[in-house]
Amino acid sequence: MDYIIRTATIDDAEAMLAIYEPYVVETAITFETVVPSLAEFRSRVAETIVQYPWIVAEGVQEGVVGYAYAGPFKRRAAYDWSVETSIYLRRDIRGRGLGRRLYQELERILQSMGIRNLNACIACTDRADDPFLSNESVLFHEKLGYTLVGTFHSCGFKLGRWYDMLWMEKTIGAHDGAPTPIIPFSQL
Repeated sequence: MDYIIRTATIDDAEAMLAIYEPYVVETAITFETVVPSLAEFRSRVAETIVQYPWIVAEGVQEGVVGYAYAGPFKRRAAYDWSVETSIYLRRDIRGRGLGRRLYQELERILQSMGIRNLNACIACTDRADDPFLSNESVLFHEKLGYTLVGTFHSCGFKLGRWYDMLWMEKTIGAHDGAPTPIIPFSQL
């Protein structure tokens, strides 16, 4: 199946929320424990795309099957050149290279904005048989060039278990001299 990657709109929020809901309810991949309302999810998209990219993968017949976005790493001016990245695919579509395509496009957009550092906050488990979390996301990010920065041990409790959180990073721009201001996504 062929997919296009395009900028998300508020109208995509319902399809993206349908992708996200099983991750909230059935996994420890996200530490969010209550599924956001459609209004809240629309608000998240609307607020994000002013400054940062939010993109979707869409199949001709299937509609939206995945999405990726970036947001602020921290809300202080000195961090402007660093973002936190996130990606979610419909669970039955994983393993087909679509996540890689989404992240590569996200990275291309972020580079054009002047972003230098990508950061990913990833839940992980030390149990091989954990029914709520595997470490596939860690491996996915490693394949895309992210490296481990640090681990927050047993910092999240979800679905009756304690989970670690890893921070991984990837540098996508030079750190030579004073950077130019970031170009907001809405101005590209």
